[in-house]
Amino acid sequence: MNKEYDVVIIGGGPAGMTAAIYAKRAALSTLVIEKQPFCGGQVLNTYEVDNYPGFPGIDGFSLSDKFHSHAKKLEAEFKTGEMKELRDEGATKVVVLKKGEEIRAKAVVLAMGAVHKKAGVDGEEDMAGRGVSYCATCDGAFFRNKTVAVIGGGDVALEDAIFLARACKKVYVIHRRDEFRGAKILQQKLFSLDNVVVLWDSVVDKIKGDDIVNGIDVRNVKTGAVKDLEVDGVFVAIGTRPDTKVLEGVVELDPAGYIVAGEDGITNVPGIFCGGDCRTKKLRQIVTSASDGANCIFSLEAYLNTME
Repeated sequence: MNKEYDVVIIGGGPAGMTAAIYAKRAALSTLVIEKQPFCGGQVLNTYEVDNYPGFPGIDGFSLSDKFHSHAKKLEAEFKTGEMKELRDEGATKVVVLKKGEEIRAKAVVLAMGAVHKKAGVDGEEDMAGRGVSYCATCDGAFFRNKTVAVIGGGDVALEDAIFLARACKKVYVIHRRDEFRGAKILQQKLFSLDNVVVLWDSVVDKIKGDDIVNGIDVRNVKTGAVKDLEVDGVFVAIGTRPDTKVLEGVVELDPAGYIVAGEDGITNVPGIFCGGDCRTKKLRQIVTSASDGANCIFSLEAYLNTME
């Protein structure tokens, strides 16, 4: 008979790895399933993390590695795979992977995070990977001394533009409103950079190019005027959406697809818990994801105690 874990954690980001650390400290048999080759989630793509307590200025890869090493030291098990289905069989939960493997557990923590939103711009799909990117820290090096555009106005867009400005000749930041939503400290840094040009009240209508991106059409939403800008790359930084489609009909989701769960991580299904960026909440940060992971295991322990 296949092994049944006390807890299977879906996702190896900050929430998932913190849950693994707390689970092992509670002496629970623990398996973390991460679909990417490296654990870390979106943090892996963050050039600099300056708001996680105790690690000012650390890069995302190094912080993720510290989380992962901590969980491994406590002997949490890790497996690369993607969940295809989650079955609730009462006292047992069954995680079915895309390759067909079935993994059984007494409880499950859902911490699969979120994925990048697409702009829905003409040419975006055709140019993806050929000048259109969703990760500045992953692909920024390809655009050294070139001109790029960043679409968005939140923290991620500002961080991406600041990062790109270090190596690029010019960075356009295209935002549909007349003010940014991102943190004031990021705005101040952005406005201090000579090679950054902000295009307010503007949207990208089309991304152009043959084999690679060579330009964009930018429209002012107030005047209707259209500019043809020559750019070598376009970075889409308009936020994320939860990676939860596989859970439709399994646990309660809100209209945007986030898993409905409180600070305690408890979902509407006994034995299934949720933490991190895929959970309904106002603030999605590394520190809140780590908090979620701890809370999930605290609630999970109480659940397991009722099963004995």
